[in-house]
Amino acid sequence: MRIALGVEYNGANFCGWQSQTNQCGVQDFVELAIAKIAQHPIRIHAAGRTDTGVHAMMQVIHFDSEASRPESAWVRGVNAFLPANARVLWAKQVCDEFHARFSATQRSYQYLLLNLATAPAINADKAGWYHLPLNVSAMQQGIAYLQGEHDFSAFRASECQASSPVRTLNVASINAHGDYMVFNFSANAFLQHQVRNMVGALIYVGNGKYPPSFIQQLLERKNRTLAPPTFSPKGLYLVGVEYDQKFDLPNTQRSLMLI
Repeated sequence: MRIALGVEYNGANFCGWQSQTNQCGVQDFVELAIAKIAQHPIRIHAAGRTDTGVHAMMQVIHFDSEASRPESAWVRGVNAFLPANARVLWAKQVCDEFHARFSATQRSYQYLLLNLATAPAINADKAGWYHLPLNVSAMQQGIAYLQGEHDFSAFRASECQASSPVRTLNVASINAHGDYMVFNFSANAFLQHQVRNMVGALIYVGNGKYPPSFIQQLLERKNRTLAPPTFSPKGLYLVGVEYDQKFDLPNTQRSLMLI
């Protein structure tokens, strides 16, 4: 049978989602924990890969198993073998047609940024930080250029292996909450480092180094070397993955709650 799981994790102490030879990836820990319940080796497939230090409030995965277990065993049982910074939120038996990655129609990320002179302590590994005052209005004007279908070559990592740099960004917005800002991005798919690169460019708009139209110029020039550096992974969260209703999954959308 095929089982889908909703998973959350704090990525600070993992070397990203993907399995590594030294077993430091989130995938390594989750596969070992599921195998304890299934009583056989497990290979899981995820909606998307997250980099070192990036968090997930809702990562969706699936795996195949011959073991018949109640859905509660795939949640509480697996959690008993996971480290405290990773948890299964729900489990659902799905049809063989379902694939966590290829069945996904949209993915959503949020970036939490603290804009304060002093770096955070409580949220040291849970939020990005910028020390100089930022103009939220200018950033909101800049982020509007990112919505829609574009060639995002200026915002992809040099080692990105995607066959095409064209993506459709359905949501691109910024909300201010006191000293915090939340960046919201939803797209059919994302390029490697795309969100962190977009956040980095928007911060350069917010600090006055460039006007909001700088974002449009980057899109038009399609040159990564003209864009600001990749921003910190600490404040980046995978918060949702959308699927066709026919798969009847539990809630696959979450959102940041500010402290």
